[in-house]
Amino acid sequence: MKQVVIVVPKESVNLSSITGSLEILTQANAYWQLIGNKPMLSIQIAGLEEELKLEGGLFSIHPVPIRDIRKADLLIIPSLSSDYDRILSENAELIAWINEQYKRGAELASICTGAFLVAATGLLEGKTCSTHWNAAADFRRLFPGIHLQINKLITVGPGIYTNGGAYSFLHLMLFLIEKYFDRQTAIFCSKVFQIDMDRTSQSPFFIFQAQKTHGDELVCKAQSYIEENLSERISFEELASQLAISRRNFDRRFIKATGNTPVEYLQRVKVEVAKNNLEKGRKTIFEVMNDVGYSDDKAFREVFKRITGVSPLDYRAKYTKEALWV
Repeated sequence: MKQVVIVVPKESVNLSSITGSLEILTQANAYWQLIGNKPMLSIQIAGLEEELKLEGGLFSIHPVPIRDIRKADLLIIPSLSSDYDRILSENAELIAWINEQYKRGAELASICTGAFLVAATGLLEGKTCSTHWNAAADFRRLFPGIHLQINKLITVGPGIYTNGGAYSFLHLMLFLIEKYFDRQTAIFCSKVFQIDMDRTSQSPFFIFQAQKTHGDELVCKAQSYIEENLSERISFEELASQLAISRRNFDRRFIKATGNTPVEYLQRVKVEVAKNNLEKGRKTIFEVMNDVGYSDDKAFREVFKRITGVSPLDYRAKYTKEALWV
């Protein structure tokens, strides 16, 4: 029987990722037995504290001490709240324990911002992982040596699995169920909990947030210029000249400050504005395209789909008020 441990850090953990993981894995275990098999999983919740109060004291959980865990085959690290620097500092003992369990053969699966705890072990250095898109700036600041891919719903490494944000952990659970049980059991759980099995990206849910806390005044000026002139054809050669900097140094500083090239930044801002206009449903796709400075509908569709994962038409159909309530 596989020993699964849902790991609970000190403070600032999201209850839903704990209870949701427990419920779905328990259901998979029950179904597995119903079709004539022995139990596949033994599931425990473990942490550093005897009692953890969550949601302002409305709920409390009572983890077993991590020192009592003799063997673990899979550790599930739930989602964290913000203030990641403090959380990592207060959970140094837990981070060391997770590292040790991995070296002893345990696999790791992080939910949403639980990736911060896995990253703090050093096990992801030079590797790829995902987390909530809203935590990307903090993650890159703390772990610049990790290849963060926030478009990915699930990343798979040697015994380490990470997933995107919020309730996308439901898809991580289906992935783990198919891995530890079989596809039939995963399909059963997808039907019981009504989880689509074909999602592979969190890109359609991404909200682009301009990074302006980097402290580079020149780059801030460039960002403002881009945002105020979306409908115009922007020459970055001319913009760099206006800012009295070479194009090469402009690009280097821009990438360092924002994580995007100037062209990527321009495209992401254009697509974000286009998304907001499409959600309102008042304009045609052609009008939205023109509003953000595209004259070539093919180029607009290609950039939009590359960034969001869906076409402009599909995006509007998914998020307009009429579509939501029909």
